[in-house]
Amino acid sequence: MIAPRVGCIADDFTGATDVANSFARSGMRTVLAVGVAGLAADLEANAVVVALKSRTIASDEAVRQNLDACRALRKLGVRQIYQKICSTFDSTLEGNIGPVLEALMDELGCAFSVVAPAFPENGRTVYRGHLFVHDMLLSESSMSRHPLTPMTDSNLLRVLAGQLRSVPRRQIGLLSEAIVSTCEDHLRREFVALEARGCTIAIADTIADADLERLAGALDDSALVCASAGLAGYLPVQWGFAPSEDTVLLPQPRGRSAILAGSCSEATNRQVQHFIANGGMGFRLDPMELAVDARGTVARVLLWSETQWRINPEQPLLVYSTAASPSVFAVQERLGMQNAGMLVEHALGEVAVAWMQCDVRRLIVAGGESSGACVQALEVSQLRIGPQIDPGVPWCYADAAKHAPGGLHLALKSGNFGSDALFSKALALLAEETSNERMR
Repeated sequence: MIAPRVGCIADDFTGATDVANSFARSGMRTVLAVGVAGLAADLEANAVVVALKSRTIASDEAVRQNLDACRALRKLGVRQIYQKICSTFDSTLEGNIGPVLEALMDELGCAFSVVAPAFPENGRTVYRGHLFVHDMLLSESSMSRHPLTPMTDSNLLRVLAGQLRSVPRRQIGLLSEAIVSTCEDHLRREFVALEARGCTIAIADTIADADLERLAGALDDSALVCASAGLAGYLPVQWGFAPSEDTVLLPQPRGRSAILAGSCSEATNRQVQHFIANGGMGFRLDPMELAVDARGTVARVLLWSETQWRINPEQPLLVYSTAASPSVFAVQERLGMQNAGMLVEHALGEVAVAWMQCDVRRLIVAGGESSGACVQALEVSQLRIGPQIDPGVPWCYADAAKHAPGGLHLALKSGNFGSDALFSKALALLAEETSNERMR
């Protein structure tokens, strides 16, 4: 039996596949568990990722769920707990990054913790404690208009300080680029120096992959790490792992292909437009129609799907609620932000389940909340991590899902991730893997 080296707790489902992708690409056999219930005592994995849906829920509940996951992972014998956060630091003013971090530090007896949200491969960097999305400050990027977690402040020290609850309040310091760019030993000494000055949490400047590599070397034995998926790509080498195709092999794909897009991010908008502009068939799910007649609206989606597949059984189909920001804000103003999101998530989950009866066995879902809703509706408990489609977006495989007997290939995409052609690229990758017989 393999004892997991690291146990990761992710605050949403696409974040979970993102970090699991980083571990798997670096040579670790990786299993993604859907909630604590998806964990098993006999997991054969080097890395275990627990996917929660805790990013925007009440902070007290988020803390409880994360502590439950932490305790379950420690029972499996993991040596490091990895609090996976989004590389754009997605959170509300109240949390949940700060409250969860403090709770995990207390649980693990950590007197000092590093927070490393950067992911240079995906254009997320931190300099002087400020988060950049490509060459733009976070507060000036599209994330400032996110419907659930608008990020209007790029200063991560200030954002995180506003979320901390401890009394006396924990002090936050900065690991500057001048320090991070030196060496692992210098970093470790700086950890000690910051703690001696009263800082118990430090934001790490990170402007290049080499910075992440040095941070990984300095944090390899830490009981707790708080980071995006970027750091996860550099920790495995510290533990003796090396990239291997065997760690990302999946069963041969079969069945029909379909896409569900609930994210309203600019990246997902472009991906939806690209798919349709290049001949893809799409049906837009209108939240206002769902508010009036949810059952009838879903029925129309399913009738459309059945009609399209009668015409062309091999045609991938797209159902999307994605829209430009003005339309999103108008819907939220009329329905309320939480209610609008729940209406869409519930509908997408119903469509996902119904599509399984139409032999859909290759499913792409865009958006963290949408992915969580669909995975829960399908009653998936575990996912194996496969080949990468785009940075942070792998194909996964569910051996056992209540509504998909015989297995299901899933790609759960963060709203902000992926190239414009991601949908067609993902489906082409499965076709290529099939023809090359690299999948089992």
